Amino acid sequence: MRKRNAKEDNDSSFTGTLLDGSDLKQCHKKTDAASDPGGTAMGRRCRRGGLMWRLRRILIWVLGIYITIPVIIKLCPSIQAKLVFLNFVRVPYFIDLKRPQDQGLNHTHNFYLQPEEGINIGVWHTVPAAMWREAQAKDAEWYEKSFQSSHPVILYLHGNAGTRGGDHRVQLYKVLSSLGYHVVTFDYRGWGDSEGSPSEKGMTSDALFLYQWIKQRIGQKPLHIWGHSLGTGVATNLVRRLCDRGTPPDSLILESPFTNIREEAKSHPFSMVYRYLPGFDWFFLDSITANDIRFASDENVKHISCPVLILHAEDDTVVPFQLGKKLYDLAAQSKSLNGHKVQFIPFPSSLGYRHKFIYKSPQLPNILSDFLSATLPHM
Repeated sequence: MRKRNAKEDNDSSFTGTLLDGSDLKQCHKKTDAASDPGGTAMGRRCRRGGLMWRLRRILIWVLGIYITIPVIIKLCPSIQAKLVFLNFVRVPYFIDLKRPQDQGLNHTHNFYLQPEEGINIGVWHTVPAAMWREAQAKDAEWYEKSFQSSHPVILYLHGNAGTRGGDHRVQLYKVLSSLGYHVVTFDYRGWGDSEGSPSEKGMTSDALFLYQWIKQRIGQKPLHIWGHSLGTGVATNLVRRLCDRGTPPDSLILESPFTNIREEAKSHPFSMVYRYLPGFDWFFLDSITANDIRFASDENVKHISCPVLILHAEDDTVVPFQLGKKLYDLAAQSKSLNGHKVQFIPFPSSLGYRHKFIYKSPQLPNILSDFLSATLPHM
C-alpha cells in the first residue's frame, strides 16, 4: 500500500509545471492505452505540456532564423547582391536560348557579342512581323542587313531573374514586332547563357556596347530604349551616359520603374517581415550599397534630355505603383527634360496587369503611337 501511495504522490507532481524532456518520457509511459485507458486529467496535462514544449521549440527556431538572416547578410553583403539580381533563377527552365523559334519567335536570330575580352553575351534580334516570311531560314548576314530597312528599333533591357527567353518578355517582343519594330534584347553578363558575373556597372556597360553596335548599323533611323523593372535602372544609367555625351536616344520607355534600389528594396514584398526591424537600413540597404548597387533613376532623370514614357500598373506588388509615380513627378520637374515629352500612363488594378503583363493591354499600340508621334505599321 505504501508503494502505491508513493506512486500516486509522484503522479501529483506533474500539476502546475511545464514538462521537460524527461517528464515527457514519463508521461508517454504513464498515459499509453494500457495504463491510462480513460484519458485521466494527468494524461491530458501531459499531452498539453508536450504540445507547449514543441511549440516553444518551434518558436525558438523561427526566432533564431529571423535573427540569423540579417546578421549573415550583413557579414556577407554579396548575398544581398544575389538577391537583387536573382540571375541564378532561370525561368522558364530547360529552354534552349540558341533556339528562339522554340518560343514562337521564328523570325528571330540568336547570336553572341563580346563587349569586353572574356565576356560573351547572348543576343536576340527579332525583325518586324512584316518581314516574317522573308526571314525564314536566313543567316546572320541577312539579319544584320535587315537593319537597313526603314523600320525603327527598340533595345529592350529586361529585369532581374529569368533570361531573355522569359514568357512575358517573349510576348512583348511579339507585340512590338507586330507594330513594325526591330526588337533587340540580350542577357546581361551573368544571366542566361552570357558569361561573367553580374554588377550594375557591368550591366550598364553591356547595354551601352549593344546600343552602339545597333547604332552603327541603323545610322539615323529611330532607336528607342525600353527598360522593365530592374532594367529601368539600367536604362536610365545608359540614357544618362548618352545624354552626357550629347547623343541621346530617340526616346526612353520605362515599364514598372522605381526611383532607386534602396526605396525599391524597402518596398519589396520580401522585405515585409523585416521592414520595421530596428536597424533595417543598416542590415539590408547598406549591404546593397556596399556592393556598389544604386540604380538611381531619380538622380538620372535630372540629366536625361529625350522624351520619356512611363508605364505602370496600379496593382504591381513587386515595384509599387507609387514609386513609378514618384519617378514621373521628378522627371516632370527636371530642367534637363524641359521641352521634351514626359508622359505617365497608369493601368487600373481592375485590368490585372500587375508587374509584367502590360503587354496584354489593347491600348498599348495607341499609347506608343501617340507618344512617338508616328504612325506605326501594323501586321
